[in-house]
Amino acid sequence: MTDCDFLVVGHGIAGATLAYVLRQRGHQVLVYDPGQANSASNVAAGLMNPVAGKRFALTWRAADLLPFAAAFYRELEQRYQQPFFTETPILKLFASLEEQNAVLARSADRPWGDFLAGLATADPGLAGVNGPFGGAWLRHGGHVAVRELLAALAADGTRDGWLRHEAFDWTRLVLDPAAVTYAGQVRARHVICCEGAAAVRNPYFGWLPLTPNQGEVLDVTCAGLSAAQVLNRGAYVVPLGAGRFRVGATYRWPPFADGPTAVGREELAARLVVLTDLPFAVVEQRAGVRPAVRDRKPLLGPHPTLPVLSFCGGYGSKGVMLAPRLATLLADNLEGRAEIWPDVSLQRYNALRPTGVI
Repeated sequence: MTDCDFLVVGHGIAGATLAYVLRQRGHQVLVYDPGQANSASNVAAGLMNPVAGKRFALTWRAADLLPFAAAFYRELEQRYQQPFFTETPILKLFASLEEQNAVLARSADRPWGDFLAGLATADPGLAGVNGPFGGAWLRHGGHVAVRELLAALAADGTRDGWLRHEAFDWTRLVLDPAAVTYAGQVRARHVICCEGAAAVRNPYFGWLPLTPNQGEVLDVTCAGLSAAQVLNRGAYVVPLGAGRFRVGATYRWPPFADGPTAVGREELAARLVVLTDLPFAVVEQRAGVRPAVRDRKPLLGPHPTLPVLSFCGGYGSKGVMLAPRLATLLADNLEGRAEIWPDVSLQRYNALRPTGVI
């Protein structure tokens, strides 16, 4: 029998950051993950953006989440002597004169705090970039090499034996107030579901309002396109180095296609054409399913009736920004040192749990 403090199911960005935080605090952690190459975390561009959507709204808790995430990824860079986080300006280009005027009118109230570096009312003159209406320059954002980060953490787990590359069968879980046993092989004090979109089929957490959506991204080469910033207008364009860029992302509701689609490729290529007149070539296309939530807030904390189980997920397209702070919050809660924030707590959806459901 293998004994551990915490059994974590899933090693995407949510589970990996949580497992790392718990291990750093001295807890014995065991992680199960089937190792899907097309998971949402492995497909994501890892963008950390302080402003979201066409309304240029400040991202939820940006002033807390962004600096915390940056410090967390810098710590991992030091540990692994490998670059993961690139802090870079983000240029959110205006799509029209009307949009430009609307943002300029709002800028007097400084709704973006310290994240707005400047406003351009004319074409910023960047190599290969179409920006006739200017845009908003944002700071303190950037992007994370998620696949490389997860691979580094997984290599540790494989070597040290705390990561098992296999699917987890929730029907083989036996709950007891004092401990949990799994498949007659593992005994844990607590089990945490970090399964991403797959949690919609979880027998203990399937009542949560997860609304998975599929996203596709393209990796392209585009010689001459400015790589000094992330571009954002209808699509994001993240510089990867050596003239390569990641373009994303699509949003598709069920039923999902089995992998990348021609429609997704055409849609993303059309969005890139709006941003640049330069020729580009698609070198890779990937698709994954995001674990979104109907109110666009993550889901975190203990099961309402089974205190040996917790949930961590629903990060949608903002996983790299949310994961470090929420992993720390959940770890604090599991140690009895903090309450889960009301706006992310599972308690806000208790009314959705059908009578008689676990």
